[in-house]
Amino acid sequence: MRAFIFPGQGSQAVGMGKALAESSAVARELFQEVDEALGQNLARLMAEGPPEELMLTENAQPAIMANAMATLRVAGISVEKAQFVAGHSLGEYTALCAAETFDVATTARLLKLRGRAMQAAVPVGEGAMAALLGLGLEAAQAVAEEAAQGEVCTVANDNDPGQVVVSGHKGAVERSLEIAKEKGAKRALLLPVSAPFHCPLMQPAAEAMEKALGEAGVRPPLVTLYANVTAAPVDDPAEIRRLLVDQVTGMVRWRESVAAMAEAGVTHFVEFGGKVLGPMVKRIVPDATTSSIVSMDDIEALAKEI
Repeated sequence: MRAFIFPGQGSQAVGMGKALAESSAVARELFQEVDEALGQNLARLMAEGPPEELMLTENAQPAIMANAMATLRVAGISVEKAQFVAGHSLGEYTALCAAETFDVATTARLLKLRGRAMQAAVPVGEGAMAALLGLGLEAAQAVAEEAAQGEVCTVANDNDPGQVVVSGHKGAVERSLEIAKEKGAKRALLLPVSAPFHCPLMQPAAEAMEKALGEAGVRPPLVTLYANVTAAPVDDPAEIRRLLVDQVTGMVRWRESVAAMAEAGVTHFVEFGGKVLGPMVKRIVPDATTSSIVSMDDIEALAKEI
Protein backbone atom coordinates (compact mmCIF):
# COMPACT_ATOMS: atom_id res chain seq x y z
CA MET A 1 0.00 0.00 0.00
CA ARG A 2 1.11 3.53 -0.79
CA ALA A 3 0.55 7.09 0.47
CA PHE A 4 1.30 10.30 -1.45
CA ILE A 5 2.48 13.05 0.92
CA PHE A 6 3.10 16.76 0.42
CA PRO A 7 5.46 19.16 2.26
CA GLY A 8 4.65 22.33 4.17
CA GLN A 9 6.22 25.73 4.71
CA GLY A 10 9.99 25.82 4.93
CA SER A 11 10.49 23.72 1.80
CA GLN A 12 10.47 26.78 -0.47
CA ALA A 13 13.69 27.94 -2.17
CA VAL A 14 14.54 30.20 -5.08
CA GLY A 15 14.84 28.02 -8.18
CA MET A 16 12.00 25.70 -7.17
CA GLY A 17 10.15 24.38 -10.20
CA LYS A 18 12.56 26.01 -12.66
CA ALA A 19 14.06 22.79 -14.05
CA LEU A 20 10.61 21.20 -14.29
CA ALA A 21 9.28 24.18 -16.24
CA GLU A 22 12.26 24.12 -18.58
CA SER A 23 11.79 20.40 -19.22
CA SER A 24 8.02 20.01 -19.32
CA ALA A 25 5.08 21.81 -20.95
CA VAL A 26 2.88 20.12 -18.34
CA ALA A 27 4.73 21.96 -15.55
CA ARG A 28 4.59 25.26 -17.44
CA GLU A 29 0.82 24.90 -17.85
CA LEU A 30 0.39 24.20 -14.14
CA PHE A 31 2.44 27.25 -13.16
CA GLN A 32 0.48 29.41 -15.63
CA GLU A 33 -2.78 28.17 -14.12
CA VAL A 34 -1.61 29.26 -10.67
CA ASP A 35 -0.36 32.62 -11.97
CA GLU A 36 -3.72 33.33 -13.60
CA ALA A 37 -5.63 32.33 -10.47
CA LEU A 38 -3.55 34.69 -8.31
CA GLY A 39 -3.06 37.51 -10.81
CA GLN A 40 0.70 37.51 -10.21
CA ASN A 41 3.81 36.00 -11.77
CA LEU A 42 4.46 33.52 -8.99
CA ALA A 43 6.36 31.20 -11.35
CA ARG A 44 8.98 33.89 -11.98
CA LEU A 45 9.26 34.59 -8.25
CA MET A 46 9.78 30.86 -7.62
CA ALA A 47 12.44 30.61 -10.31
CA GLU A 48 14.30 33.88 -9.78
CA GLY A 49 13.41 35.33 -6.37
CA PRO A 50 14.14 37.61 -4.62
CA PRO A 51 14.25 35.18 -1.68
CA GLU A 52 12.80 37.63 0.84
CA GLU A 53 9.68 37.98 -1.35
CA LEU A 54 9.35 34.23 -1.86
CA MET A 55 9.66 33.72 1.91
CA LEU A 56 6.54 35.84 2.55
CA THR A 57 3.89 33.44 3.80
CA GLU A 58 1.32 34.56 1.23
CA ASN A 59 3.79 33.66 -1.57
CA ALA A 60 5.50 30.63 -0.03
CA GLN A 61 2.28 28.72 0.58
CA PRO A 62 0.90 28.74 -2.99
CA ALA A 63 4.45 28.31 -4.36
CA ILE A 64 5.05 25.11 -2.41
CA MET A 65 1.68 23.78 -3.57
CA ALA A 66 2.37 24.69 -7.20
CA ASN A 67 5.77 23.03 -7.13
CA ALA A 68 4.40 19.81 -5.63
CA MET A 69 1.43 19.68 -8.01
CA ALA A 70 3.71 20.30 -10.99
CA THR A 71 5.90 17.41 -9.86
CA LEU A 72 2.88 15.11 -9.59
CA ARG A 73 1.51 16.23 -12.97
CA VAL A 74 4.86 15.79 -14.75
CA ALA A 75 5.18 12.33 -13.22
CA GLY A 76 1.88 11.49 -14.92
CA ILE A 77 0.92 9.18 -12.09
CA SER A 78 -2.72 8.97 -11.06
CA VAL A 79 -3.36 9.90 -7.44
CA GLU A 80 -5.40 6.70 -7.32
CA LYS A 81 -2.12 4.76 -7.38
CA ALA A 82 -2.10 5.67 -3.67
CA GLN A 83 -4.47 4.42 -0.99
CA PHE A 84 -4.11 7.62 1.07
CA VAL A 85 -2.93 11.22 0.77
CA ALA A 86 -1.66 13.54 3.50
CA GLY A 87 0.19 16.82 3.76
CA HIS A 88 2.06 18.75 6.43
CA SER A 89 0.17 21.94 7.33
CA LEU A 90 -0.34 23.79 4.02
CA GLY A 91 0.59 20.49 2.35
CA GLU A 92 -2.84 19.24 3.38
CA TYR A 93 -4.29 21.61 0.77
CA THR A 94 -1.91 20.19 -1.84
CA ALA A 95 -2.99 16.67 -0.88
CA LEU A 96 -6.63 17.65 -1.35
CA CYS A 97 -5.80 19.28 -4.69
CA ALA A 98 -4.06 16.08 -5.80
CA ALA A 99 -7.16 14.15 -4.75
CA GLU A 100 -9.36 16.62 -6.70
CA THR A 101 -11.25 17.91 -3.69
CA PHE A 102 -10.17 21.37 -4.89
CA ASP A 103 -9.02 22.38 -8.36
CA VAL A 104 -5.61 24.04 -8.74
CA ALA A 105 -6.95 27.59 -9.05
CA THR A 106 -9.11 27.27 -5.95
CA THR A 107 -6.24 25.76 -3.97
CA ALA A 108 -3.91 28.59 -4.98
CA ARG A 109 -6.41 31.27 -3.98
CA LEU A 110 -7.17 29.55 -0.65
CA LEU A 111 -3.48 29.33 0.19
CA LYS A 112 -2.83 32.95 -0.78
CA LEU A 113 -5.62 34.00 1.57
CA ARG A 114 -4.44 31.58 4.26
CA GLY A 115 -0.93 33.02 4.10
CA ARG A 116 -2.16 36.60 4.32
CA ALA A 117 -4.57 35.82 7.15
CA MET A 118 -1.97 33.94 9.18
CA GLN A 119 0.54 36.77 8.76
CA ALA A 120 -2.04 39.40 9.72
CA ALA A 121 -3.31 37.53 12.81
CA VAL A 122 -0.34 38.51 14.98
CA PRO A 123 1.78 41.68 14.61
CA VAL A 124 5.34 40.98 13.47
CA GLY A 125 7.63 40.48 16.46
CA GLU A 126 4.92 39.43 18.91
CA GLY A 127 4.91 35.73 18.09
CA ALA A 128 7.53 33.01 17.57
CA MET A 129 8.03 29.30 16.99
CA ALA A 130 10.78 27.00 18.23
CA ALA A 131 11.92 23.47 17.46
CA LEU A 132 12.60 21.25 20.46
CA LEU A 133 14.86 18.42 19.31
CA GLY A 134 15.25 15.25 21.30
CA LEU A 135 12.00 15.60 23.25
CA GLY A 136 8.82 13.61 22.68
CA LEU A 137 5.31 15.05 22.60
CA GLU A 138 4.50 14.72 26.30
CA ALA A 139 7.80 16.27 27.39
CA ALA A 140 7.36 19.12 24.89
CA GLN A 141 3.83 19.76 26.12
CA ALA A 142 5.16 20.00 29.68
CA VAL A 143 7.80 22.49 28.50
CA ALA A 144 5.16 24.62 26.76
CA GLU A 145 2.90 24.65 29.83
CA GLU A 146 5.76 25.73 32.09
CA ALA A 147 6.92 28.40 29.65
CA ALA A 148 3.49 29.97 29.10
CA GLN A 149 3.25 31.93 32.37
CA GLY A 150 -0.05 33.49 31.36
CA GLU A 151 0.88 33.79 27.68
CA VAL A 152 0.23 31.40 24.80
CA CYS A 153 2.74 28.59 24.28
CA THR A 154 1.50 25.33 22.81
CA VAL A 155 2.73 22.45 20.69
CA ALA A 156 2.21 23.34 17.02
CA ASN A 157 3.79 20.38 15.21
CA ASP A 158 4.44 16.86 16.45
CA ASN A 159 6.73 16.00 13.54
CA ASP A 160 8.52 12.81 14.55
CA PRO A 161 9.68 11.05 17.74
CA GLY A 162 12.47 13.58 18.33
CA GLN A 163 11.18 16.80 16.78
CA VAL A 164 8.37 18.86 18.26
CA VAL A 165 7.65 22.53 17.47
CA VAL A 166 6.08 24.98 19.92
CA SER A 167 4.33 28.23 19.01
CA GLY A 168 2.92 31.29 20.75
CA HIS A 169 3.90 34.62 22.24
CA LYS A 170 7.55 35.43 21.63
CA GLY A 171 8.47 35.74 25.32
CA ALA A 172 6.89 32.41 26.19
CA VAL A 173 8.51 30.63 23.26
CA GLU A 174 11.90 32.08 24.21
CA ARG A 175 11.40 30.80 27.77
CA SER A 176 10.68 27.36 26.36
CA LEU A 177 14.20 27.13 24.93
CA GLU A 178 15.94 27.11 28.31
CA ILE A 179 13.26 24.94 29.94
CA ALA A 180 13.59 22.39 27.14
CA LYS A 181 17.36 22.22 27.57
CA GLU A 182 16.90 21.71 31.31
CA LYS A 183 14.52 18.83 30.55
CA GLY A 184 17.03 17.08 28.28
CA ALA A 185 16.44 18.48 24.80
CA LYS A 186 19.43 17.92 22.50
CA ARG A 187 18.79 21.30 20.89
CA ALA A 188 16.17 24.02 21.15
CA LEU A 189 16.14 26.82 18.61
CA LEU A 190 13.90 29.59 17.34
CA LEU A 191 12.62 29.07 13.79
CA PRO A 192 12.91 31.74 11.08
CA VAL A 193 9.17 32.22 10.64
CA SER A 194 7.12 35.40 10.44
CA ALA A 195 4.18 34.32 12.60
CA PRO A 196 3.28 31.79 15.34
CA PHE A 197 1.42 29.19 13.27
CA HIS A 198 -0.87 26.44 14.64
CA CYS A 199 -1.64 28.02 18.00
CA PRO A 200 -4.64 29.89 19.48
CA LEU A 201 -3.18 33.24 18.38
CA MET A 202 -4.16 32.25 14.82
CA GLN A 203 -7.91 32.43 15.61
CA PRO A 204 -8.49 35.47 13.32
CA ALA A 205 -6.97 33.46 10.46
CA ALA A 206 -9.19 30.48 11.29
CA GLU A 207 -12.24 32.74 11.01
CA ALA A 208 -11.05 34.05 7.63
CA MET A 209 -10.53 30.49 6.37
CA GLU A 210 -13.95 29.39 7.66
CA LYS A 211 -15.55 32.09 5.47
CA ALA A 212 -13.38 31.27 2.43
CA LEU A 213 -13.87 27.52 2.71
CA GLY A 214 -17.61 28.02 3.16
CA GLU A 215 -17.67 29.68 -0.25
CA ALA A 216 -15.35 27.15 -1.95
CA GLY A 217 -16.56 24.03 -3.69
CA VAL A 218 -15.38 20.97 -1.74
CA ARG A 219 -15.69 17.61 -3.50
CA PRO A 220 -15.15 14.15 -1.96
CA PRO A 221 -11.48 13.23 -2.44
CA LEU A 222 -10.61 10.53 -4.97
CA VAL A 223 -8.26 9.12 -2.31
CA THR A 224 -8.86 9.20 1.47
CA LEU A 225 -7.09 12.01 3.34
CA TYR A 226 -5.36 11.56 6.70
CA ALA A 227 -6.10 14.88 8.42
CA ASN A 228 -3.49 16.84 10.38
CA VAL A 229 -5.62 17.64 13.41
CA THR A 230 -7.11 14.17 13.93
CA ALA A 231 -4.44 11.86 12.44
CA ALA A 232 -7.42 9.93 11.09
CA PRO A 233 -8.95 9.23 7.67
CA VAL A 234 -11.63 11.54 6.27
CA ASP A 235 -13.65 11.59 3.04
CA ASP A 236 -16.71 13.71 3.85
CA PRO A 237 -16.51 17.21 2.26
CA ALA A 238 -18.20 18.97 5.20
CA GLU A 239 -15.82 17.31 7.66
CA ILE A 240 -12.81 18.17 5.48
CA ARG A 241 -13.89 21.82 5.49
CA ARG A 242 -14.27 21.82 9.29
CA LEU A 243 -10.90 20.16 9.84
CA LEU A 244 -9.12 22.67 7.58
CA VAL A 245 -10.50 25.46 9.76
CA ASP A 246 -9.44 23.67 12.95
CA GLN A 247 -5.99 23.10 11.45
CA VAL A 248 -5.17 26.84 11.51
CA THR A 249 -5.06 26.91 15.31
CA GLY A 250 -4.63 23.18 15.95
CA MET A 251 -1.62 20.90 16.26
CA VAL A 252 -0.22 19.20 13.18
CA ARG A 253 -0.20 15.56 14.32
CA TRP A 254 2.23 14.38 11.65
CA ARG A 255 3.93 11.64 13.70
CA GLU A 256 0.58 10.09 14.57
CA SER A 257 -0.70 10.46 10.99
CA VAL A 258 2.26 8.58 9.52
CA ALA A 259 2.05 5.90 12.22
CA ALA A 260 -1.69 5.50 11.56
CA MET A 261 -1.17 5.14 7.81
CA ALA A 262 1.51 2.52 8.46
CA GLU A 263 -0.86 0.72 10.83
CA ALA A 264 -3.47 0.78 8.04
CA GLY A 265 -1.00 -1.04 5.78
CA VAL A 266 1.02 1.68 4.02
CA THR A 267 4.58 0.57 3.32
CA HIS A 268 5.63 3.15 0.69
CA PHE A 269 5.42 6.91 1.27
CA VAL A 270 6.00 9.12 -1.80
CA GLU A 271 6.73 12.81 -1.14
CA PHE A 272 6.11 15.16 -4.05
CA GLY A 273 7.89 18.52 -4.29
CA GLY A 274 10.31 18.23 -1.39
CA LYS A 275 12.79 16.14 0.56
CA VAL A 276 11.55 17.06 4.02
CA LEU A 277 8.87 14.54 4.96
CA GLY A 278 10.68 11.41 3.78
CA PRO A 279 13.32 11.57 6.54
CA MET A 280 10.58 12.23 9.12
CA VAL A 281 8.70 9.16 7.91
CA LYS A 282 11.82 7.00 8.32
CA ARG A 283 12.20 8.20 11.91
CA ILE A 284 8.54 7.35 12.61
CA VAL A 285 8.35 4.06 10.68
CA PRO A 286 11.93 2.81 10.13
CA ASP A 287 10.79 -0.12 7.99
CA ALA A 288 8.87 2.06 5.52
CA THR A 289 10.10 2.74 2.00
CA THR A 290 10.25 6.45 1.12
CA SER A 291 10.67 8.31 -2.17
CA SER A 292 11.13 12.10 -2.36
CA ILE A 293 10.32 13.41 -5.83
CA VAL A 294 11.75 16.78 -6.88
CA SER A 295 13.80 16.46 -10.08
CA MET A 296 13.20 14.89 -13.50
CA ASP A 297 15.59 12.11 -12.45
CA ASP A 298 13.43 11.45 -9.38
CA ILE A 299 10.32 11.35 -11.57
CA GLU A 300 11.90 8.87 -13.97
CA ALA A 301 12.99 6.65 -11.09
CA LEU A 302 9.49 6.71 -9.60
CA ALA A 303 7.93 5.78 -12.95
CA LYS A 304 9.92 2.53 -12.84
CA GLU A 305 8.60 1.76 -9.33
CA ILE A 306 4.89 2.49 -9.86
